[in-house]
Amino acid sequence: MSPQGNKRRLGVVPGIALGVAAGLVLPALAFAGGSAVGAPAADTAGPGCQSFWVAPNGSDAANGSKAKPWRTVEHARDVIRTRDLTRDLRCDLVVNLKAGTYPVARTITFDDRDSGSNGHQVVYRSADGPGKAVFEAAEEVTGWEPYKDGIYKAKVDIDQPFYTLYVDGERATTARYPNRRSDEEWAPYLESVLIEPEKEAVRDQVGYTEGEWDETWNLNSYTDWPAQLMIWSGGSWSWFTDTVPIKNADWKDNKVILDYWTRYAMINSRAGSRYFVQNSLDLLDAEDEYYLDWATKELYYKPRGGTMDGKRVLRPTQTQVLSLAGATPERRLHDLAFEGLGIESTDFMQWYRSGWISAGDSGQKHKYPEYDRQIEMTRNRFGAVTLTNTRDVELTGLHLRDTGYHGVYLLSANDHVKISDSLLENIGADGIKVEGGYPGEGDVAHHNTFSNLYIDHVGELVPGDAAGIELMDTGSNEVSHVVVKHSARYGISLEARPEVKDGEGYALNNKFSYIRLEQTGLDSGDMGAFYTYGVDNQEPHPVQNTVKQMVITDVIPDASMPDSGTRGVHMDAGGCGFSFTDIEVGQVTDDKYQSYQCNEVTNANWVAGFDATKMEYDKIGVLPTFPYDVAGR
Repeated sequence: MSPQGNKRRLGVVPGIALGVAAGLVLPALAFAGGSAVGAPAADTAGPGCQSFWVAPNGSDAANGSKAKPWRTVEHARDVIRTRDLTRDLRCDLVVNLKAGTYPVARTITFDDRDSGSNGHQVVYRSADGPGKAVFEAAEEVTGWEPYKDGIYKAKVDIDQPFYTLYVDGERATTARYPNRRSDEEWAPYLESVLIEPEKEAVRDQVGYTEGEWDETWNLNSYTDWPAQLMIWSGGSWSWFTDTVPIKNADWKDNKVILDYWTRYAMINSRAGSRYFVQNSLDLLDAEDEYYLDWATKELYYKPRGGTMDGKRVLRPTQTQVLSLAGATPERRLHDLAFEGLGIESTDFMQWYRSGWISAGDSGQKHKYPEYDRQIEMTRNRFGAVTLTNTRDVELTGLHLRDTGYHGVYLLSANDHVKISDSLLENIGADGIKVEGGYPGEGDVAHHNTFSNLYIDHVGELVPGDAAGIELMDTGSNEVSHVVVKHSARYGISLEARPEVKDGEGYALNNKFSYIRLEQTGLDSGDMGAFYTYGVDNQEPHPVQNTVKQMVITDVIPDASMPDSGTRGVHMDAGGCGFSFTDIEVGQVTDDKYQSYQCNEVTNANWVAGFDATKMEYDKIGVLPTFPYDVAGR
């Protein structure tokens, strides 16, 4: 941050007189706006810097001043582009967003034309404090009428379906069987059975026990809106989940045929795969379940308490709110900041599978094609906020909630990105996912900072492989003062590939400190709350990643989980060259720490002589300056 930028955070931000150009209305006088996250913008003005204002009740025909704000962030962005205001900044250029809700009808995009210059930033900030200016990627559903059995229905004017729903700031459940045991659990499940002996390896057919499925269910077979399975494919392997549309049911042979292959087969030597059926009106029988009839454009919902009075129902309209993307790794978007914004209510997808099934399936030639299996398929590379080809971008003081998929997704070339002082909750998949480039093809994702973060409830729609923070083939990152709470699988994971030679993998020199991982491993096995995969597999394994001051609470899975046990720390497929210092792990169903003899451990409670007085409990987790109230969670 530039010296003048630091002054801005103390409320000393100048303004400047501007005129009108290129058909865009510009302010005769733009007032200052800036202070520390958590305080409203200041009104002081001085020479040399520019600031604009946006408000939900503003007008894009106004002049963008505090008294006459614009209505949309897109217009503010376009004014700045048209006037080329970022070419030679001498201090930060600030766009202040007044409190209120900003509907997101389409993804808001920023590219390298929107970069700051001379080390100064373009800043979009919530002027009235953290979380007060909210980007909402959804529309309210109204006009509810009673249907039957406590279910209500409403017409929805849509030109495409949606795949999740929010009611009063919480995610509703797609109508399913079996019904959820509680809002905090994914269980109970059905379990796939072997169709016939030679069908052990099939990935597009699920056998079921006679009587478990009701032949009267309308599964909308052979339509573009069929019922789905959410399944932990792989038999007893509780690692990844797939959400797959059903092609049709074969009632005679007690099996269903799926539209797409799952990641793993449905059966292994120890068990079948756990699953539930969803997305049929015939399955809607529990409170807080919903079903969208895409053919008739009618939404069905069974409210808690039997009434729709006072209920605010939101249907998502976008999968992404912000897309921040440079043109290429060589032409990056840079020196752009978003402060104190609320971002919420994004959508999911009809079909999800984690990664390609086999090496090379991406169809692109790579030195290590095995990485295809580690990363998201092209169609799934997005988050509510997506960064591609960026550097020196800051996301601070965010309240990011109710996402259909990842919260923040850093794809490929991103460095010196800072995500801090933010609350992420009710996330469909990973809270923050960093997906570096392919091994052996250049270190393009590095030196990012993730600090003072509270990440609560991740993997709500993709419980398999979900993490509060997932780092893939990326190095020199700092993760500190983080809480991750409520995950079916990981709290934090760092992953590479075990076959990659030294010098061609980039998951090195990462620092993790003052971390609390709570309620992880809730529905999976063969895992650790802190997990690594395939990192630094060649001897002599010098220490290149460090972990210190970490508390992991009990890691206890659902009783239905058939896989091997849960662990506090799991260094999988190598996982070498780490030092662990001052680590405490609660109860687990396997080992508190599982690793090859290739790491250094100092003062951990799975080793004799653990000294709890060396734990800095008061510093673990978010800092006292955290801008959101998370007390009592």
